Amino acid sequence: MDFNGKLRGHVALLGANVCWGLMAPIAKLVLAAGIVTPLVLTDCRIVGAAILFWLLSLCGRREHVPAGDLLRLAGAGMLGILFNQGCYIFGVGYTSPGEASIITTTMPMWVMVLSRIILKAPITGGKAFGILLGAAGAFMLVYSSLGTSLRGNNPLLGDLLVLTAQLSYALYLTLYKNFLKKYSLVTMMKWMFTFAAVAVLPFSVGDIAATDWSSLPPSVGWGIAYVVFMGTFVAYICMMTGQKALMPTVVGMYNYFQPIVATCVGLYLGLDVFTPLKGVAVALIFAGVYLVTISTRTQNASLSANDR
Repeated sequence: MDFNGKLRGHVALLGANVCWGLMAPIAKLVLAAGIVTPLVLTDCRIVGAAILFWLLSLCGRREHVPAGDLLRLAGAGMLGILFNQGCYIFGVGYTSPGEASIITTTMPMWVMVLSRIILKAPITGGKAFGILLGAAGAFMLVYSSLGTSLRGNNPLLGDLLVLTAQLSYALYLTLYKNFLKKYSLVTMMKWMFTFAAVAVLPFSVGDIAATDWSSLPPSVGWGIAYVVFMGTFVAYICMMTGQKALMPTVVGMYNYFQPIVATCVGLYLGLDVFTPLKGVAVALIFAGVYLVTISTRTQNASLSANDR
């Protein structure tokens, strides 16, 4: 992968996590209206994105996917989309966006551990230190803004569901690292979202039918539109671009940018104030991402040299 490809991967991952950083408070506001349930919002994400990816696939060349690979794509859809999105949306509905953001900071750690177990990737001191730096910065950012969060009615259940979402996505990043490069981004996404939609719809038809769509206020409608288009369709295009270019541990590290986005939104809306602690936290996150990126690059260069 050339320098431009890796740079494009970093920019894409940043874009994906900006979209997701905005999605937690937006999804919470949508659910707080009491009209759309977490299951229906999950359906909107998955089915809406599946339709958009199929429409996008009409603009490019068709790729044949054999039955064996379709089965693997079904597994990827369950881990990377259904369990990840479903558990996250349900979790945010039960807990606060602030607590959910704290739990998302654990994902890079799970990726590092699973990469060691599944991919036999060594855990270097630089990589571990970088992840800890980033986690510390993200925790400081979220903890300093917890007072502005919307509260949930079952924080323990919500936190466990958000944690399950992180574990599911970490497993997806690790198991499918090499398979992701076999097909185009659009082919991967249209099949993964299709399988996820087929799996979730039978359990949610009743909720969809019971939803009073005519009473949705415009703010909730726009919130759902953001979750489907920016928080899912655009974010997954960016994430897949980054996954194809960079190692799983580096991909996971970009989760730490989500609290930065949430803090910036709070500052812009006047719901938060900038403090020196927040400045230190942002610096720690950037330093952590840099250390993990450099450590991974050095590790890959060493492996390549040994292969020669």
